[in-house]
Amino acid sequence: MDAARLDRVRAAMAEQGVDLVLLSVGADLPWLIGYEAMPLERLTMLVLPVDGEATLVVPRLEAPRVVPRDGVFTIRPFEEADDPIEIVAGLAGPVGTVAIGDRTWARFVVDLQHRMAAGTAWRRASTVTGPLRAVKEPAEIEALRHAAAAADRVAADLQGGEIPLVGRSEAEVSADIGRRLLAEGHGRVNFAIVAAGENAASPHHEPGGRVIRPGEVVLCDFGGTFFPGGEGAGYCSDITRCVSLGEPPTEVAEAYAVLHEAQQAAVAAATVGTPCEEVDGVARTIITEAGYGDRFIHRTGHGIGVDEHEDPYVVGGNRTPLVNGHAFSVEPGIYTPGSWGMRLEDIVVATDAGPDALNRVDHTLVVVDA
Repeated sequence: MDAARLDRVRAAMAEQGVDLVLLSVGADLPWLIGYEAMPLERLTMLVLPVDGEATLVVPRLEAPRVVPRDGVFTIRPFEEADDPIEIVAGLAGPVGTVAIGDRTWARFVVDLQHRMAAGTAWRRASTVTGPLRAVKEPAEIEALRHAAAAADRVAADLQGGEIPLVGRSEAEVSADIGRRLLAEGHGRVNFAIVAAGENAASPHHEPGGRVIRPGEVVLCDFGGTFFPGGEGAGYCSDITRCVSLGEPPTEVAEAYAVLHEAQQAAVAAATVGTPCEEVDGVARTIITEAGYGDRFIHRTGHGIGVDEHEDPYVVGGNRTPLVNGHAFSVEPGIYTPGSWGMRLEDIVVATDAGPDALNRVDHTLVVVDA
């Protein structure tokens, strides 16, 4: 992180008429200054005026975790008996419009609204930071590439039968995948969905004690955070692959062929200048024309970076055109309640040379004996 990123935020603030940005928990803070606030009842908050010095208000016991960055921000530790809301309000002074971090705890938002001057206008900080974070810098794309390659190696283990499935619970396999993500260089496991048979019809199924059986299709959607250099902001991986424990039934094989076609076509459509909703439409049209439209129940993708889900969202109604540096998932799915579900996901970067799919591991419905 450096002063240039702060300058870009200040320029966006000036353009939008925002006098002050307040950032607490969430991805904006590590993206901007390289420090991730712990989700505590003690407030951590960056006070960033459109003109003037940025100050990180932080509990004294957390201050040793902050890496000082001269010329970027100063640190204002507070003691246990201090009132951090009063400190933030004092640093802010009288302002017209405040943009506050989207994930700031409600208790702090309410207290700040009571303490700041009457008539202050409030808005979400993502209106300022979101468009900036969505367009990745070269170093950010390289971090995403490293994260994707590590996730690919775990997916290759899955497809190669190196991760035992039959006779293990979904939770056991999920934990195994998580350990492998860490072993491949991730600093944190964000999620590891393992859904067998009928459970895969729930896109965000929580792995549990359900034991995986022969003859089933198993959906695995997993990702973590990779920290380039070991500190500062981390960048996320996110991949979904399905495997079949034995030759899949004709119904499943035919549906997967449609899914594969839709996913690859949507990746190819993700060119610079194409609106996000059109990429969604490419996948949705193929799936709908094959008779599975009512079984594709979510958007085609989401942006990715410091957050697993961020701008731009690849969904109907989002007319935002893709630009060079946008990074996002392409992950259509087909789900049959009570029977099976399948999803296929890559992370893609829009470039002037065409879509760059960061995940390269086998896209077919691999049959494994594990």
